Amino acid sequence: MADRLSPRAREIAATARALLEESGPAALTLRALADRLGIKAPSLYKHFPDKNAVEVELVAQFLTETAEALEGAEADEPASPAALARAYRTYALAHPHLYCLANERPLPRALLPAGLEDRAAAPLLRACGGDGDLARSVWAFAHGMVVLEIHGRFPEGADLAQAWRKGVEALVRPRTSNG
Repeated sequence: MADRLSPRAREIAATARALLEESGPAALTLRALADRLGIKAPSLYKHFPDKNAVEVELVAQFLTETAEALEGAEADEPASPAALARAYRTYALAHPHLYCLANERPLPRALLPAGLEDRAAAPLLRACGGDGDLARSVWAFAHGMVVLEIHGRFPEGADLAQAWRKGVEALVRPRTSNG
């Protein structure tokens, strides 16, 4: 991802990411970003046309890093939706503000590097035997669990590891020919 950016744009994106990770999406403003960089806000426009472009870069980073995490899990445990779910959860909880920025609004597909969304989805699609509907269902379960966990919606003491195991197992358990 970063190869398509100039060195200064990479620095701006890295600073934006640090600001996001520290303080959340609401804190990511061009003024705060410029202040952190020690420049005037209009100087940012030489590298990113607007705040949305900075956010799109962060979404691209999220998708790239998610793809890398899932590819690593797939290499360790081929065809394992459970391994992918663990990797997805681990990554999301390590980067909750980036996760929310990337997933709590429409995906800017037209602005992302070609093939990136497909790369991020490919490990789960393979683990689900190419069944796109099953892969979307497993992803929706994982996304819902992560969002609820990030936002502290589970009661204290809930065994979330067990909930993850049971949820993934329920979705991907082999079906009999009778239903």
